[in-house]
Amino acid sequence: MYLTPQHILIAGATGLTGEHLLDRLLNEPTVSRVLAPTRRPLAEHPHLENPVGDPAVFLPQLSGRVDIAFCCLGTTIKQAGSETAFRAVDLDMVVAFSKRAREMGARHLLVVSAIGADPKSSVFYNRVKGEMEQALMAQDWPQLTIARPSVLLGERIEPRLGEQFAGPLSRLLPGKYRGIEACQLARALWRLALEEQDGVRIVESDELRKLGK
Repeated sequence: MYLTPQHILIAGATGLTGEHLLDRLLNEPTVSRVLAPTRRPLAEHPHLENPVGDPAVFLPQLSGRVDIAFCCLGTTIKQAGSETAFRAVDLDMVVAFSKRAREMGARHLLVVSAIGADPKSSVFYNRVKGEMEQALMAQDWPQLTIARPSVLLGERIEPRLGEQFAGPLSRLLPGKYRGIEACQLARALWRLALEEQDGVRIVESDELRKLGK
């Protein structure tokens, strides 16, 4: 069964995956409104609403009907500056955004997590991603889709050294460990958004690649 989303809320629209997803959303004839809060302004579009500033300030002020929410927020410990700052973005901000999206009426949340996400992992990055997934499941969404991509491939405005090093190698890995193009992930997220089913669905990177072809 498929539904036709009309009003979309997206976080992380200036990131690698978020940019591709935003472009797709703004060019979908079924989408009449995209609400995309960001820290820096986006290019204007007749279907785009773009509050600019500190998310902690404007998040509670977001209003209007929302059908589906996409969360593409994510950083690295190096970019954030510390483990505490990383957790504030990849856990706290994601949870706060999702809570607000639910309050605005969204029934389906699609979130970009990461391969290896596990709240019991000894790896800090994977542990935080796992804790984030658990927190979203506790919000009791009618429909929650968790995407777990492997290494993201594509040109970032601010390159990540880890991805630059791991990217070429990841193309040689098998199954879900092979790297995935950000544009593929964006296409997969949109296809998943159109599918209506109850409960939680976790989609690993190999399936995301197939959906994004």
